[in-house]
Amino acid sequence: METLRFTYQGGRPATGKAPEISGVLGSGNLEVLVEPADLGGALHIEVLTAAVGFGRIWQAVMDDFFARWPLGDVRISIHDAGATPAVVSLRLDQALEAFEKGTP
Repeated sequence: METLRFTYQGGRPATGKAPEISGVLGSGNLEVLVEPADLGGALHIEVLTAAVGFGRIWQAVMDDFFARWPLGDVRISIHDAGATPAVVSLRLDQALEAFEKGTP
């Protein structure tokens, strides 16, 4: 297992107030937890992945994600079981859409 951490600054305040989970932890998939946090305006992402050695790819996916979802005061935890970058982006989008709308 490998743990990767990413921090982004300069995002807008998130409107979500309650934690949101998207996806399931299983082969070729991942689980995303999004929650509000007092982080001084930062977005923190922590990835726990079984696919060791793909830090550069994760960095590219997270950079793209922040370009689409420039949020602040949000913590995202990802538990990965070998998801492709496209699945990672899909799950992140699903979680953030629900988080920002405040839907279950």
